[in-house]
Amino acid sequence: MVTIHPNLKPWHPFLASNHKTKPFLLPSTISCTSSSENNGTSKQSSSSAGKIKRLVLPQEGRTKLNTYPDRDFYAYPRFVTHVDDGFIATLTNLYRQRLRSGSEILDLMSSWISHLPKEVEYKKVVGHGLNAQELARNPRLDYFFVKDLNQDQKLELESSSFDAVLCTVSVQYLQQPEKVFAEVFRVLRPGGVFIVSFSNRLFYEKAIGAWRDGTAYSRTQLVVQYFQSVEGFTQAELIRKLPDANGGGGSQSKSPLGWFMGFLGLLSGSDPFYAVVAYKNFKPVYE
Repeated sequence: MVTIHPNLKPWHPFLASNHKTKPFLLPSTISCTSSSENNGTSKQSSSSAGKIKRLVLPQEGRTKLNTYPDRDFYAYPRFVTHVDDGFIATLTNLYRQRLRSGSEILDLMSSWISHLPKEVEYKKVVGHGLNAQELARNPRLDYFFVKDLNQDQKLELESSSFDAVLCTVSVQYLQQPEKVFAEVFRVLRPGGVFIVSFSNRLFYEKAIGAWRDGTAYSRTQLVVQYFQSVEGFTQAELIRKLPDANGGGGSQSKSPLGWFMGFLGLLSGSDPFYAVVAYKNFKPVYE
């Protein structure tokens, strides 16, 4: 179940702090599952989620070294930056290119930092995460909700209600990625985009086995397969920006060895940037 503040009043601050607070999603903005939905009598049924064609991960690939609930692991806020400035600049520029102004956006597995371009206005930005204090600090969120997607993958959000869904440096923690991607497909409008970005950093004990044991190449292919596992996504597009042999940013190193090491995530210095992008049903063409 989604966590909602018990005082269901618009713009009710849940934290007594000097920071600007954000409201939790209110019932009018949430599509909650009822018993009638479970019996298949509601128009808003689970069948509207994306159809999972196949499972990507074996059971051992879903396991974590730290088996305690993720909500416990993220109980305390971490007001730190998980990737470097180069990665953030690349991601923000990608959002600038792919997200239209006036869009309604779901920032999945978000935190206290927004990577959206500051100069672009969006109609609504909804955040999701595991720590309410972090989400309350995010300056671009209009609403947010707290939910453990490894316990329950259902998003209490209306179908076809977002133009874009974002997932930044967090996909490595999903134990049921096929179900989460199917839910993302459901809440996206036709032509909506899902952008999954990541680097080579992770909380090792909380990442799934398939990610921990993988290389940069196998991890990108893993995310591509997550998209392919759900019927209706367009062909996934891989975007990468690798550090050069000197540790600086660049599309690729001039040295073949440096390029290869960068692709494997073995270079120190700048964080490698990877993103996998796909659209619901079709990729729109704008003039």
